[in-house]
Amino acid sequence: MASVKLTNVKKIYDKNVVAVHDFNLDIHDKEFVVFVGPSGCGKSTTLRMIAGLEEISEGTVEIDGEVVNDLQPKDRNIAMVFQNYALYPHMSVYDNIAFSLRLQKIPEDVIYNKVTNAAEILGITDYLMRKPRALSGGQRQRVAIGRAMVRNSKVFLMDEPLSNLDAKLRNQMRAEIILLRQKLDTTFIYVTHDQTEAMTLGDRIVIMKDGYIMQVGTPTEVFEKPANLFVAEFIGAPKMNVLRTELVKAGDGYYVTPFGARIKVDGEKGNLLDEKRIPGGEIILGVRPEHIVLAKGPGPDAIPVRLEVNEMMGSELHLHVYTEDGTRLIVRVPTIDLETEQRENLVNGAQLYITFAGKVMHFFDPETEKNLIYEDHSANYGIDD
Repeated sequence: MASVKLTNVKKIYDKNVVAVHDFNLDIHDKEFVVFVGPSGCGKSTTLRMIAGLEEISEGTVEIDGEVVNDLQPKDRNIAMVFQNYALYPHMSVYDNIAFSLRLQKIPEDVIYNKVTNAAEILGITDYLMRKPRALSGGQRQRVAIGRAMVRNSKVFLMDEPLSNLDAKLRNQMRAEIILLRQKLDTTFIYVTHDQTEAMTLGDRIVIMKDGYIMQVGTPTEVFEKPANLFVAEFIGAPKMNVLRTELVKAGDGYYVTPFGARIKVDGEKGNLLDEKRIPGGEIILGVRPEHIVLAKGPGPDAIPVRLEVNEMMGSELHLHVYTEDGTRLIVRVPTIDLETEQRENLVNGAQLYITFAGKVMHFFDPETEKNLIYEDHSANYGIDD
């Protein structure tokens, strides 16, 4: 078993600066949980409290049912991989990986088996006699992971391990971490500011802002059912388009009226609005860029826009458009859906019409910014009720 439980954990620095507010979370055995959020949100501080590198101001941290608040990091049976690798420059790769095992007085033949096995899994067998300075960034990060692997720890902690790598290496290492997780029978807690890493790696994602948990859920849950506007805009790239408009309750259902258009809310979203008896009125409407489509021309459900920037992304275009009142929106259009003539007409200043289906809309309270139809009971938010 390698469960981790945080109960009412708080971190307070000098002068009553609260870095983490009342953090509550149960992490299950062998689960991969990702803490994600912008810089300064408290994710690394929380990880360091689990590791014992930061003192816990209030609350408790349990590993396998044992409260570890007063245990030294070496006694918590955890392994940690840092952002900056933290390798010994004067030691070979082999000695770096073996270092913690030698401190434990483990026999050299056992150390040899553990180090060579980890090196084989990570693809660094050919580099075992090299010094860290002779390795690339990705190879150094593999060494740091190998050093953590050989300890057979209950919990594997990773603090932004890929942030120092270029985009190509990050993608490669992300895939390798997924494979590593399949080979290691342990619990992972991973910190990142990159929502792509969070979505691809995590069984569950903990989204944080200003020291508060904003939502806990699977990648699918936080993407399709964001608990609040912050989560909706943070998860997804490009980020969700948001605008203030009116939700109208009519005899046959609900409509929204962005920029003079009239778009019916149908499917599950319409049913949930009805079940919750949402009265209508001003709302914050959210629509993801990939859910907006180009309309053929003017119509009751079409919004007139002007094209400002056309970004060619390979398999898709990112169209930055603006409405009559200057509201900026982003539209993702698959290039395969466009005829050559259509693509040639997508020039700056071109008049376009966009629309979207009712089933893809998200609705948020304009004051609390909470989702009007999807509730989340996994966390206490830093948002007033």
